[in-house]
Amino acid sequence: MEVGTWGFTVAGLVVGFIVGMTGVGGGSLMTPILLWFGINPATAVGTDLLYAAITKASGVWVHGRNKNIDWKITGWLALGSVPAAAIVLLYLKSLNAEPQAMGAVIKQALAAVLFLTAMAILFKKRLQALASRHAGDRYNLSPRTLNGLTVVTGVVLGVMVSLTSIGAGALGTVALFMLYPFLATRRLVGTEIAHAVPLTLVAGMGHASMGNMDWSLLGHLLLGSLPGIYLGSHLSGRVSDDVLRPLLAVMLLLIGYKLAF
Repeated sequence: MEVGTWGFTVAGLVVGFIVGMTGVGGGSLMTPILLWFGINPATAVGTDLLYAAITKASGVWVHGRNKNIDWKITGWLALGSVPAAAIVLLYLKSLNAEPQAMGAVIKQALAAVLFLTAMAILFKKRLQALASRHAGDRYNLSPRTLNGLTVVTGVVLGVMVSLTSIGAGALGTVALFMLYPFLATRRLVGTEIAHAVPLTLVAGMGHASMGNMDWSLLGHLLLGSLPGIYLGSHLSGRVSDDVLRPLLAVMLLLIGYKLAF
């Protein structure tokens, strides 16, 4: 679909507004929107990855100042996610000479991750309640096992994010809560954001090295998203979370279905 540069700025504004209100939905909405606009799948993913790295970097600064980041957990996650991202990028590089094959892989992976993200958003409260209820029994893992599971979680997130630019937000937050049910919510969110920045930056630069980047598009998305996030953040809480989350989940399910079929 042909669209003027204003269309991308409006898209950034809308996505930024939703992220500001709900805290999720960045990559899971932005990448499908870019595909709808006719952007090549690989370019959409690469551009969205750097878009995410830039927009979340300010969040790291704020959360870091407020001591809302557990740097140890961030390190264990990155130990799994960054090497996994590098391996995925090498795989995509092998498909670089076949744009259609790369586009097909990215679209199918995108559909699968959108379905998972929708489920995570829809059942977030139930999963959190389950983790809290059993925090003292079967979740009583040894430090070594917990560190190992955190690295494995990082690997899964690294693969998903590098292929689709989606997963670090909703899925990452739910996974961390399941592993660390006693971690305060503000530190959980801060830790997830701190991990997302290096992951999306590495994956984004990897895609950029393959030519999967549109710098002009990135600028127009940021032009809309920064005020959008500001406005959405100020309206956060005025619309019930019980209304927003199901609507967002249904939207992601419909997008995922359209991509898969």
